[in-house]
Amino acid sequence: MLNHIEGNISECNPTHIVVDCNGVGYHINLSLHTFSQIKACPERMRRDKSSRIKILVHLVVKEDAFVLYGFIDDNERQLFRHLISVSGIGPNTARMMLSAFQPQGIYEAIINKDQSMLQSIKGIGAKSAQRIIVELQDKLSKETGSQEFLPSLHNANRQEALSALIVLGFSKMQVEKILDKIISENPDFSAEDMIRKALKVL
Repeated sequence: MLNHIEGNISECNPTHIVVDCNGVGYHINLSLHTFSQIKACPERMRRDKSSRIKILVHLVVKEDAFVLYGFIDDNERQLFRHLISVSGIGPNTARMMLSAFQPQGIYEAIINKDQSMLQSIKGIGAKSAQRIIVELQDKLSKETGSQEFLPSLHNANRQEALSALIVLGFSKMQVEKILDKIISENPDFSAEDMIRKALKVL
């Protein structure tokens, strides 16, 4: 099974990217979460014509097609795999869920039995939401007990703030140092709070 693909981005859209790997273009479907982590790529592509990436993938084999789904990290891919293991939840529905909310939010909704949040996602009705909770709650609770599987909320916010500030033109190294200082002083800051605070000192 394919684990990842590394190459140059030849096409970049909110729903998919095309990665050129040794002359072969791989069409890889994305969630908005993953796209937000690489959303600087259109600017880099205009400047450099291509942008190199290493992206984790999951291959779905259909009767008439082989479909790739890409993920910025293994936490999101693992959650995607859990979701598609639930009866009635296909890859496109799982991708819709990961586009509507951050992976952190999906984890917490399942663990906390927040059926209303799940139902707010297009394509997820009451029965589907109940099924997701019943089939995944115990499994995710056990996996997140060690804190190795589920990223902390401030880490998710940090990544979101980091991506936004890099898009604005600041260097990753400079931004990371400032965000770490902000988090140490204000651990409850949202991503928006971190961005506002960082912009005052950058």
